[in-house]
Amino acid sequence: MRTCTLSSTRLDKTIDVSRFLRATGAVLVAVSASLSASAQVLRTPEPTTQAAQSFALTDLNDLIVTGGGKAETVEYQGRKAVRLSTQSDKDIFAFLKGVQIQDGTIESDIALKITTPPGVRMPGFVGIAFRARTDASHYDLFYLRPGNSRAEDQAMRNHSVQYVAAPGFDWYKLRREWPWIYESYADLQPEEWIRVKIEVHGRTAKLYVNGSENPSLIVNGLKGEDLQGGVALWGYPGEEAYFSNVKVIPAKAEAVTNEGEASGTWEVKFASDYGRYEGSMNLHREGTAVKGTWSGAFGQDQPISGTWHNGYVELTFSGTWPSEKPAPMTATLAGWIDGDSAKGRMKVEGRADGQWTALRKK
Repeated sequence: MRTCTLSSTRLDKTIDVSRFLRATGAVLVAVSASLSASAQVLRTPEPTTQAAQSFALTDLNDLIVTGGGKAETVEYQGRKAVRLSTQSDKDIFAFLKGVQIQDGTIESDIALKITTPPGVRMPGFVGIAFRARTDASHYDLFYLRPGNSRAEDQAMRNHSVQYVAAPGFDWYKLRREWPWIYESYADLQPEEWIRVKIEVHGRTAKLYVNGSENPSLIVNGLKGEDLQGGVALWGYPGEEAYFSNVKVIPAKAEAVTNEGEASGTWEVKFASDYGRYEGSMNLHREGTAVKGTWSGAFGQDQPISGTWHNGYVELTFSGTWPSEKPAPMTATLAGWIDGDSAKGRMKVEGRADGQWTALRKK
């Protein structure tokens, strides 16, 4: 049997090397853990929110004007402001420089000067666009009509505040297809400052006026294609629109994305002003065309046809209205698909109106 004897010097060196290797290993483990933690932080960053931005609008330095027309700094109703005006047939947009917003709050003081002669029906449009493209081809827009607020005709009064989206969803389409849903009454006064606040979250926007705690208009299912964009002051041809004290406060963006898929089987709930109804939709999409069937309230295997664009659907089917005297009916659904859920407006022509929600069956 062979015996190996280490001298004291060699033993000391062996111990020193062992200690060095253990220490080095500990350092490597620590570095590895640190790098792993850093990688985890990089993979899941903490959500950040842009700082609030304020625009006194005592000059034109913070504006980019498009659409034909001019912006001027003026004195109006006791304060410095920016006036937008245009004699062309195009709307005027004054974009706030450096502002991009998905969700958040927009505040501004707005006023409208009546420029039409006495006895002429005054349009009276002034508003704020958001999630807007710089060429003003796509945007969501809330606008005010102070002249309508003082009208003796109740229908005109109900057009005091309105919502539209470009392209494709002007006031005429929205009013004819969804009466009273995208416009409402608000107590406004022409040629006086009106405080406006717009809250945008996901696919919902709310319009508040003059410090009210309750919104004058709520839009569920914004029609605009873009989830992010600029903020623009908006004026109408032939009028004078005034703005001051604008503030934009971005918020954490809600987790919604476009391009939601329509194909699949959906369990639908319809909460209408007449009652609650349920059914299922079996949908198939080819390009922008959607076809399928509806089964449940209103009939079984009723053919569905419609369109899909960027995750937004408009669907129609016929059936039978369930009552003591059943009668033919036509139902229309419009709304957004987000992952395996969807929601929007639904109406049964001449019968019921309300909101629909749906979950995809897996």
